Amino acid sequence: MNFLIDHGLLYLGGAWTTLRLLLAALLAGALLAVPLAVLRSLHNPWAWRPVWLFTWVMRGTPMLVQLFLLYYGLAQFEAVRQSGLWPLLGSAWFCAIAAFALNTCAYTTEMLHGAIRSLAPGEIEAGRALGMSQLTLMRRVILPSALRRAIPAYGNEVVMMLHGTSLASVVTLLDVTGVARELNARTYLPFEAFVAAAVLYVLLSSALVALCRHAEKRWLAPMLSRS
Repeated sequence: MNFLIDHGLLYLGGAWTTLRLLLAALLAGALLAVPLAVLRSLHNPWAWRPVWLFTWVMRGTPMLVQLFLLYYGLAQFEAVRQSGLWPLLGSAWFCAIAAFALNTCAYTTEMLHGAIRSLAPGEIEAGRALGMSQLTLMRRVILPSALRRAIPAYGNEVVMMLHGTSLASVVTLLDVTGVARELNARTYLPFEAFVAAAVLYVLLSSALVALCRHAEKRWLAPMLSRS
């Protein structure tokens, strides 16, 4: 604990970097996942197969490999280095957020797809009986219900993504794990450095779990009590 207190400012800076990476990745991933989940749920194979292929590849490969491909792999191509995208692709921040966002997008897409598939047929039939179009039905009935039902699984994804942000340290970002590696290199005290990081991750995870539990009580519990 004394080690954490002595280097508290460095760890707080690392925690702030971790939270920024996490929030940016979750926001971008969720914004992409909603329309992809809708496409994934359509019966048209030209709509759902590309989405399935994307989620299959992203969930079937380690996030570390995805991060390396974005940050180190693309840099080997001259065309990429000479393109207008290089200021972004040469940025560790952008590549880390992009890799994390695409990864969580794939998992969130499948969660929402499963939630959409699990909707009671009566909910959809009631909307159709009221004369709703397919678009209105998706916007007013299917998506709100699916989003609520996906909250418990998404809470686990949020915590897993928090842990996944520790990979950002391999592309030079000083998140919590990056600070621990830096202090280990300076002090040669690996146990203290990484135990302090573990304490911070536990605190952050506990806060996120509490927020997810609150979201479940706020949006999911009333729905389940009526079913």
